[in-house]
Amino acid sequence: MTELTDSAVPVASSEELLPIREVVRQTGVNPVTLRAWERRYGLIRPVRTDGGHRLYSRRDIDAIQRILVWTSRGVAVGKVGELLAQQQNSVNPASRAEDPDTRDHEQWREAFRQAVVRFDSAELERLYGQLFTLYPASVVFDGVLLPLWRTLLQRNEFGASSQWLFLDSFLRARLLLRLQMGRSGNRERILLAALPGVCRELELLCVGLQLAGDGMAVEVLAPGQPLEELPLVCEAARPAALVLFAPAPLSPEQVRRLVRLQLGLGCPLALAGEAAEVGAEGLSATPIACLGSSGQLMQWRLRKFIDGHLDT
Repeated sequence: MTELTDSAVPVASSEELLPIREVVRQTGVNPVTLRAWERRYGLIRPVRTDGGHRLYSRRDIDAIQRILVWTSRGVAVGKVGELLAQQQNSVNPASRAEDPDTRDHEQWREAFRQAVVRFDSAELERLYGQLFTLYPASVVFDGVLLPLWRTLLQRNEFGASSQWLFLDSFLRARLLLRLQMGRSGNRERILLAALPGVCRELELLCVGLQLAGDGMAVEVLAPGQPLEELPLVCEAARPAALVLFAPAPLSPEQVRRLVRLQLGLGCPLALAGEAAEVGAEGLSATPIACLGSSGQLMQWRLRKFIDGHLDT
């Protein structure tokens, strides 16, 4: 992609412009990466002051958020510009642009499947470690491991249940270890729970891993945690925030339950998963934050929410 020049890009004089340090604080993206996205890939277009300092508009902030969404799904940065252009032209990227790493993900899933079929824990360990050196956690699970896990869960032939249990046990142990290691140091405590009956433990642990980081340590409450007892748990644990995971849109009754729950909590409440993107209009007039369902974006929004900089 052609590099941008250092000349300023015209913006409306009334538009608020932010210095790079504020953009770093709001998005979590470091200055070196921001400059690369500008000069190497042309993904953002900050204006320049007479002294050469970069100033970023709200349009730039929105673009950075979309870039984080695509890269968290495993899309190479060099491919993101085309996808952003499609979004600007009101074209649904999910229907027109194939994830460039789809074939690679399929090969990884097949390698894991072969190890599971052989009940080879050593090979699973090797593949798991290698995969994490190549991709962020959101891609490892959303692109490779969870699709295989769900496929095995849905199969009915002889031996499929044992294969699924083998993989499920392996992944839960590794995720619990990663989350436990992330609690070291002086980090803000986040409690994560699921709406009753909506997911299995592994899915909840995956969300916890994607939320963890940026000064936040996530503790996952077991599936089946009663909603009405969460105020008691939070009063004792004193977390910086409670996050509820809901992988499907909320019913009107569920929305009412969340509103009642929020009134009884002594800490901020946020919602993660598909329910935070689809059908959450009933929460728009409440202090409940909607974090979305994409890994890096969820973490970024949660950080802003805890810091008091996310509109609910």
